[in-house]
Amino acid sequence: MNCLIVDDSKKTAADLKYMISMDSSLILLGEYNDASLACEEILRQPVDIVFLDIEMPGMYWIGLSKNLDQNKPKIIFTTNAAAYKIESCEMDIADLLTTPISPNSFRNVIEKAKEFLENKKKVINALEDDFIFIRDANVIKRLKVDEILYLEAMGDQVKIHVINRVYAVNSSLKSVEQKLSKQVFLRTHRSFIINISKIDTMEGGMLVINRNKIPVSDAYRALVNKRMHIL
Repeated sequence: MNCLIVDDSKKTAADLKYMISMDSSLILLGEYNDASLACEEILRQPVDIVFLDIEMPGMYWIGLSKNLDQNKPKIIFTTNAAAYKIESCEMDIADLLTTPISPNSFRNVIEKAKEFLENKKKVINALEDDFIFIRDANVIKRLKVDEILYLEAMGDQVKIHVINRVYAVNSSLKSVEQKLSKQVFLRTHRSFIINISKIDTMEGGMLVINRNKIPVSDAYRALVNKRMHIL
């Protein structure tokens, strides 16, 4: 996995460099003491993990995330604060390392990052390759999985919600679920299945997808939390 160190502490950067060198699965692409320069590097080549000081000169970490657009690596924050409130933002946050960094804590966050990246790869592959056919009036339509936001059971029909449109198919939710990739879709309620990659936020036990609130029942709550990789 390709890594970058973005930290203005020489001690922390040196510790990270040493620990990365001891893991054969990690490749250090560079070290930066300015987040904006690191952002330019990430846009030039694929980066899997960024060890990022939670506050950097040149650009606050939320700004870095916004500039990365779709090329977001997994972020592992470093900080000398024992407790630090991480604000909600559109970043793939793996974990937070408190300095001085111990070898055990480093190994733990790397294992979590590896698991997340592997799952993300499976989801991306499924989204790229997968599609379903649905009957839209008298026309059989090919629908890309990545277009689906969520599915909703309503009577003897299933409503398939995509952006700016809803398709209704005559089927049970269970039958439709069997045709969908379990890497991409997740049941949250007896009447709802969601596309995991479309989750915006979770508020009071409700998932928000494209401004629509999707219920999460007690029976599925633990599985939903696990699949969301909540810190």
